[in-house]
Amino acid sequence: MRLLVRFMGFLFAAGTVVFLVGVGAVAGLIWHFSKDLPDYSQLQDYEPPVMTRVHAVDGSLLGEYAKERRLYLPIQAVPKLVINAFLAAEDKNFYEHGGIDYTGMARAGVAYIQNYGSNRRPQGASTITQQVAKNFLLTNEVSFARKIKEALLAMRIEKTYSKDKILELYLNEIYLGLGAYGIAAASLVYFDKSVNELTVAEASYLAALPKMPATLHPVRNRDRAIERRNYVIDRLVENGWIKQADADKARKEPLAVTSRSNGAHTFAGEYFAEEVRRDIFERYGEKKLYEGGLSVRTTLDPKIQVMARKAMVAGLVNYDEQQGYRGAMSKLDTSGDWGVKLAEIKSLSDISPWRMAVVLETSDQSARIGFQPSRELGGAVSKQRETGLITADGVRWARAAQGNTKGKTPTSVAQVLQPGDVIYADPLYTKEGQPVEGQYRLRQIPEVSGAMVAMDPWTGRVLAMVGGFSFDQSQFNRATQAYRQPGSSFKPIVYSAALDNGYTPSTVVLDAPIEIDQGQGAGVWRPENFSSGKFQGPVTLRNALRQSLNTVTVRLAQDIGMPLIGEYARRFGVYDELPNYLSYALGAGETTAMRMVTAYSMLANGGRRVKPTLIDRIQDRYGHTIFKHDQRECRGCDAPGGWKNQAEPQLIDRREQVLDSMTAYQITELMEGVVQAGTATVVKEVGKPIAGKTGTTNEAKDAWFVGFSPDVAVAIYMGYDKPRPLGKGNAATGGHLAAPIARDFLKLALADKPAVPFKVPAGIKLVRVVAKTGMRAGPGETGGTILEAFKPGTAPPDNYSVIGVADADGRGGGMPASQQQQPDSGFFMRPGTGGLY
Repeated sequence: MRLLVRFMGFLFAAGTVVFLVGVGAVAGLIWHFSKDLPDYSQLQDYEPPVMTRVHAVDGSLLGEYAKERRLYLPIQAVPKLVINAFLAAEDKNFYEHGGIDYTGMARAGVAYIQNYGSNRRPQGASTITQQVAKNFLLTNEVSFARKIKEALLAMRIEKTYSKDKILELYLNEIYLGLGAYGIAAASLVYFDKSVNELTVAEASYLAALPKMPATLHPVRNRDRAIERRNYVIDRLVENGWIKQADADKARKEPLAVTSRSNGAHTFAGEYFAEEVRRDIFERYGEKKLYEGGLSVRTTLDPKIQVMARKAMVAGLVNYDEQQGYRGAMSKLDTSGDWGVKLAEIKSLSDISPWRMAVVLETSDQSARIGFQPSRELGGAVSKQRETGLITADGVRWARAAQGNTKGKTPTSVAQVLQPGDVIYADPLYTKEGQPVEGQYRLRQIPEVSGAMVAMDPWTGRVLAMVGGFSFDQSQFNRATQAYRQPGSSFKPIVYSAALDNGYTPSTVVLDAPIEIDQGQGAGVWRPENFSSGKFQGPVTLRNALRQSLNTVTVRLAQDIGMPLIGEYARRFGVYDELPNYLSYALGAGETTAMRMVTAYSMLANGGRRVKPTLIDRIQDRYGHTIFKHDQRECRGCDAPGGWKNQAEPQLIDRREQVLDSMTAYQITELMEGVVQAGTATVVKEVGKPIAGKTGTTNEAKDAWFVGFSPDVAVAIYMGYDKPRPLGKGNAATGGHLAAPIARDFLKLALADKPAVPFKVPAGIKLVRVVAKTGMRAGPGETGGTILEAFKPGTAPPDNYSVIGVADADGRGGGMPASQQQQPDSGFFMRPGTGGLY
């Protein structure tokens, strides 16, 4: 007995020593791993990388930019169903444990022993808090040291932060596959829904993803993904968080994933969105753009954008088809599964409703085509094969392109299409605009390109932008990056400079041959009108601009001087520096569509400076406004004490007046004449007050129309990226190519706008004059007369001194006496004077 007592005493002493040694070892281990633990207090100020989102004026999403697609969602905004799903999948005891779930660890240990040697994945034992510690503060290293640090950090985090804060960090940080970080982004990426719209099945699938998102891919590993989703659903029932009936219904749901694009989300807004991205990058840098969580409200009006793209694409395609059919894009062997082969050819993704297709068989009456199949989320080619017919009506336009000539109109489909041809096609429509079921029209990607910009002329807000036929084909934005000669569309700037410096719309300038000695061996320049060899003699400024007479513009530039014109070009932002060569008065310099529409906007708004912008406002991740375009002061807008019969708020506009408001009205009236009876008469079909000017450059390499209504300004050019003539004669002018595009766009954009005339500024006098001569109309005279705008101190003259009768270099105007107008015609020419009446 004594021996037994001694033995028990020995065991107790040994046990005590072992216990103390163990405690010491554990304490030492804790001390060892605690001394270099990361600073977990940084979680308090954690700002995760959050995607920047860009919106149109109506709030629709235009684009998202991020390295990690994440939207930060406060825990209060997370639905209970989503929270429960993640707790069921990851840590059902989250709200009970102190950072380490010992029960869960024991359960995982038992499961590991039971499954040992079965190659089954070990059951996880990390709590959500441990995962927060690992994801935020540690690495993914697989080791006992990392697990010990993870546990120690988890316990400290639990003592410092609330459970809701820890869960909020977890739900916003975790990677859930397909580039999505956090539940808000994942909900959009997988289901194109907000978290509040998720069903039980959808929430359960997202909750299944954190540990193995790649393994649970919804397409490549659909069965495995559904199995894991259903496991989470079962845990929700087991924990009493959903009813059995709801679980049964959720388990039967197919795993239907709606993939969300990374690109522009507003149709036809790709060029605009990319321009906004560049702007933000230049303002704030790469980190702010891709990680700053900015909310950008742009100026884009989606409805107007679609109208602009529709009109511009139609104009490019119509011109291109008139040049003839260039043949199939490529050839394809249609034996076997043609769909897989066709899917390998890159098609343009932003030219809907056009679709790539391959010709399967042809006859005189029709061709059967097979459309390019879509790709599923995992990249596999869809098994669905869709076919259609191209009939004779669908190829009637396709005359063979033969250099500068075109072949005959095809009499059979087989003359145009052969089996294996890879083409584009879109639905064939009746004259009433109804699609013909199962029938399609042959299309080809146009070689010609161009740009359009629509702007609010009062604010400079860009309402729509088309930078080319297809952003997917070419990301070069021709609206802002293509420098082209504006041709005669620059003339209103020249005329504005003249009207702002003493000239009137009734000023007469000589239209006659002129020679300019360019000096230094450069030879003699002889500018010509479009109708070469035809001259009208003395003409008013109104009629000269209406008919776009080059010799008149050159004489006008001689008279007022190129330095003055260069100054006005800078004021309007068309050119930074304009060389002092008279040819530049005819638009020989290079500028952009964006610059031209901005300049015309200043003419439209009464001469106020506008700065073009694609962005209305930018807010940071906390909702603070860090940029806004409208800098006008609003006096009286703040009323802290509420409404107390105080004066109405006033907007104070301190923008620079770059042109006298009366001059702006005069040039607007002159350009209305261009639309009503000049080179842009096709635009008259809009049926609303429109002012504008066409432009055609040397050899017809570019065709322009720039103009405006009281509500919207628009600039359009058409031309090849590598400039070459668009054609010959009237068929290649701005009035024939660009103006119809403007007409089609403005018809749509102004359809619901009243026909409001341009506002007449105070001080302007409207005087009836003879349209041809510009002289005051006699009493009762109405035929051939118009109302002309004159500034105070000016009036229609009774006779004239004609500018240009003696040229600036001292030589005669070059107009034979036989061509000179006689005094009884209403003109009086006084040779030797180059002045102004």
